[in-house]
Amino acid sequence: MTYSNAHPVLPAALTHPGAAHQSVSDDDSRELALTIAQAADDRKAGDIVLLKVSDVSYLADYFVVVTGFSSAQVRAIARSIEDEVEEKWHRYPSQTEGQAEGSWMLLDYGDVIAHVFMPDEREFYNLEAFWGHAERIDFVPTEAIADQTRG
Repeated sequence: MTYSNAHPVLPAALTHPGAAHQSVSDDDSRELALTIAQAADDRKAGDIVLLKVSDVSYLADYFVVVTGFSSAQVRAIARSIEDEVEEKWHRYPSQTEGQAEGSWMLLDYGDVIAHVFMPDEREFYNLEAFWGHAERIDFVPTEAIADQTRG
């Protein structure tokens, strides 16, 4: 997060509710979240979790939370997400945070926010517990599907 005079510069979605949240259908938001999850899986992200937060928050419709196991992997996952969303949806994140740190990144697409964490940061922020009342959406990684078809 960027600091100015010791005060954090907050994403627009936090300071102006709904500012970054585009008006899109729930089906589109869900498909975008699944695209993000698949892009993360393509870069071997771990523990991919999709949370439908639209019923409990005005910040977004979905959160996609994933784990990268090194700074390089966190950045690669984030880049894969950006590339895939740009290619399939012709959209760019309205806000990107954490790139300099490399231990976590946030990509804000308005209706869907992707969180890419290294294990310690994911445990510290514990978004799944904080948003525990949000609906979890099943995501089956490509490798698991391939294993099922081979087995």
